[in-house]
Amino acid sequence: MASSRPLTRFWEWGKNIVCVGRNYAEHAKEMGNALPSEPLFFLKPSSAYLREGSPILRPYYCTDLHHEVELGVVIGKRTQAVTKEAAMEHVAGYALCLDMTARDTQKECKKKGLPWTLAKGFSTSCPVSEFVPKEKIPDPHKLKIWLKVNGQLRQEGETSSMIFSIPHLISYISEIVTLEEGDLILTGSPSGVGSVQADDEIEAGIGDILSMRFKVKPNYNK
Repeated sequence: MASSRPLTRFWEWGKNIVCVGRNYAEHAKEMGNALPSEPLFFLKPSSAYLREGSPILRPYYCTDLHHEVELGVVIGKRTQAVTKEAAMEHVAGYALCLDMTARDTQKECKKKGLPWTLAKGFSTSCPVSEFVPKEKIPDPHKLKIWLKVNGQLRQEGETSSMIFSIPHLISYISEIVTLEEGDLILTGSPSGVGSVQADDEIEAGIGDILSMRFKVKPNYNK
């Protein structure tokens, strides 16, 4: 039976945002981290989703907000302990995502051995593009993703440089967390992450397939 919920608007009803860290060697290196021997992942709440036209809000406790551009994989059907060979059958499509990170908070959390939720899960921490059906991207491991801040190129990477492929990630994650239709996996960020300030404009894209723009604003909640 076909779902009555359109996957083209997965951000409105998808439950889980699963983010993979350190999946590009150069990014792991720039963060001073060892290369992982198995995928490292964490979760963002679905309230982190943000669509174009609304601003990215820097959390009141953050003074060093970083951008990380990532290819997102949208799950099309329930996925539990799927093999690598069958994993791509569970993909509905893709989206470009930003994993906005309160870097100063993350450093403090790491130092104290605390979870990263404050650094990664705040509202507006997951800006997303339009949904791209998988038919439009025959090979997601042959894409260029890029990000500019105020027109200046900051990040540019090839998805072929991922340490763990998309089938590997789906298989590994689905053995631990059952993935549901509409869930999103962020597949990691290439090198070049850096700070953004209030009123900066972020533009990011997948090759010339799509692009998106977001403004950064301070959060006046506190």
